[in-house]
Amino acid sequence: MTTQHTARQAGTTRQAWAGGLTVFAAVMLGITGVVGICRGIMAIAEDDVFLSTPNYVFKFDLTSWGWIHLALGVLAVLVSFGLYRTAMWARVAGVGIAALVIIANFLSLPYYPAWSILMIAMSGFIIWALCAVRRDETPPA
Repeated sequence: MTTQHTARQAGTTRQAWAGGLTVFAAVMLGITGVVGICRGIMAIAEDDVFLSTPNYVFKFDLTSWGWIHLALGVLAVLVSFGLYRTAMWARVAGVGIAALVIIANFLSLPYYPAWSILMIAMSGFIIWALCAVRRDETPPA
């Protein structure tokens, strides 16, 4: 009787842990998306916040980077809503979008270095949180 109770309690603890990681990833992805939208708008408006680095291998126009960050931000916000419902498609899409955010911020590192490093770290935590939850531990919607 006690082993069955212990197993049920361990299963409940794992489901709570999995639900917490999914909510963490949803919140972080939503924040990343909103910040990406703001960063994209700043870049499209060619704000003076951005640095101009000559002789950079991955040189793009600042407006191009703005549209890239804006699109990734909108997608991140949309997927974060799916993560609140613990949908499997949202977990897969969340990992993909976070990976694209890492790549975009790496490539735009010379334009806004401190913020790019912070966004790379946040996206890494999002990927970890979405991948740490096993399929059988996902709490019911």
